[in-house]
Amino acid sequence: MQCVILAAGKGTRMRPLTETTPKPLLRVGEQALLDYVVAALPPVIDELIIVTNYLEEQIMTYCGTEFHGRRVQYVHQDNPAGGTGAALLCAAPLIIGRFLFMYADDIHGAAALAEVVTHDHAMLAMPSDTPEQFGVVYKNDDGTLREIIEKPAAPTSNLVNIGGFVITPDIFNYQTAAASDSGEVYVTDMLTAYAKNHPVQVIEQTVWIPVGTPEQLAAAEKMVLSQKID
Repeated sequence: MQCVILAAGKGTRMRPLTETTPKPLLRVGEQALLDYVVAALPPVIDELIIVTNYLEEQIMTYCGTEFHGRRVQYVHQDNPAGGTGAALLCAAPLIIGRFLFMYADDIHGAAALAEVVTHDHAMLAMPSDTPEQFGVVYKNDDGTLREIIEKPAAPTSNLVNIGGFVITPDIFNYQTAAASDSGEVYVTDMLTAYAKNHPVQVIEQTVWIPVGTPEQLAAAEKMVLSQKID
């Protein structure tokens, strides 16, 4: 099974740390952030497709053609400003079936990842005390995804989107439906459209560490040192 990892961004909120180092290679304890992302993947994942742009040579040198025992292919994204959907579309020619979609700056607990890949269509979500700051996940009565709404003012769900989607290449048929007025396309909007025709099971994660700012990086390192990631 393949895993597509988005790693093309400039990491502007991480500056000055990312001025010479791509965010996926920032150190968290003794390893790079990307090491934790890939090490948590279940054994069924045997190939990585890493979408790159900013300082991509460093990522390609670090990961090589095999990383944590998994084959690696790279895809260059010409315009990282096109949204996460555009980044995923870059990988489309290499995708051969059902796959896992991940972000390169999120550390996940391995147990929920092992569960999510057992479903035909699924996503990870996590309860939050501040759901209005995230994409809020709304479920149908049967536990499948109804929709994801980005940063609603008064959310009625406390579940938030944290990445980790199991989807099929049919997701690319929903790119047009998900396009915003600005022309950007986001994977979350594609997934909401996709879910209308595919039962996307929502799996709750218990360990999720987003690493988008220096403060979050410090928090991630603290958790790693206390061995609270599993």
